[in-house]
This record gives sequence, C-alpha cells and structure tokens, in this order.
Amino acid sequence: MRLFHLTICLLIALVAPASALDENLARQVLAEINLARTAPHTYGGFLREFRSRFRGKSYLLPGNTTRVKTVEGKAAVDEAIRFLSRQKPLPPLSWSDGLAAAAAELAVEQGRSGGTGHVGRQSRGMKERIERHGSWERQIAENIGYGPKSAREMVMQLIIDDGVKGRGHRKNTFARPFTTAGVACGPHPRFDTMCVIDFAGGFRD
Repeated sequence: MRLFHLTICLLIALVAPASALDENLARQVLAEINLARTAPHTYGGFLREFRSRFRGKSYLLPGNTTRVKTVEGKAAVDEAIRFLSRQKPLPPLSWSDGLAAAAAELAVEQGRSGGTGHVGRQSRGMKERIERHGSWERQIAENIGYGPKSAREMVMQLIIDDGVKGRGHRKNTFARPFTTAGVACGPHPRFDTMCVIDFAGGFRD
C-alpha cells in the first residue's frame, strides 16, 4: 500500500506542471507566427505601433506603468520593421502535436526550475527532445521567448530579437524550409511566462 501511494504521488508530481501549460496561448502564438509569415507588411504595422511605446531604451507595457528595459531600444524595432517591409509572404506552418510535445518537455522543466536556454537537465537538447516524439525532415530549429503574456507580444519580441546577435529567432520564424511547428507555453518562476516553439521541415509522430 505504501509503494502504491508513493507511485501515485510521483505521478501527480510529474503530471501537475504539464497541466499548467497554456494550450490556448500556444495555439495563439502559432497563429501569430503564421500571420507574420503570410502578411509581413501587416505585421510591420504592429511593430510601428509598438515603437511608439518607447522612451529611450525602455518601453511601457500596455495597461500599466511598468517599463521594460531593452538592449538596443528603437534601433532593433526599426531594423525589424525594415526587414518586414522587404519580406515576401511565406506559407503558414501547420500544427504538429509531436513538436508541441517536445516543446512541452522543456517548458515543463523550466517552469519548475526557473532555468533558461535550449538544454534542460532532464529534457536535454532540442534534437533529443524532438526525436523522442517522431522523425523530422530537412531541418529543425527552436525559439524560446520569456516574459510577454500575450501571443502578439511574444511573437513581436522574437521578431525584433533585441540584443540577439544574428537575429536567430527572427530567421527561424521566417525560414522558408519550415512547414510545421509545435508550441508549448506556461508559467516561469523568474519571467512569469515562457513559450517554446519547435520548427521542422516536416514531421511524423
């Protein structure tokens, strides 16, 4: 009886954080990514509105008086707007349950630990996580965003890519070879919210 009780407790401990994942936000993030891919000029308009919130290198969060500091300030936003003005529309990405499950492994782990980055102590690296859930084609990549609570703000953050050399998150978002993606979003003890987006040129669960 004690062993049975211990097993149940362990299962609850493992499953409970996963139940905290926000599937609605995850679906909204992929919808925002697809809007940016299919209508980049429209998305540039969102960034122009966002630019108006800046004072120096910090911006005001909508609906409150909290200011967020950035590394580059308006310069990164302006550069992203120029990129979107030149970007040709791309096909939308389809939702992948397998890639979402791979993303969820990291989101659940970092939701517990407060860690950041692409390698989890238990879930391991992106490739290992993805291959636990199926087989991928052509290429894979991963974006992780921390902080924004809305899908649009999360995706704008990744497109602007403030302080990120090479704008890797933006490149992944607009990479033509990708056809599918999975997203997992949930709470983070240091940054309130996080989203993991795993991309692939094709994926079979």
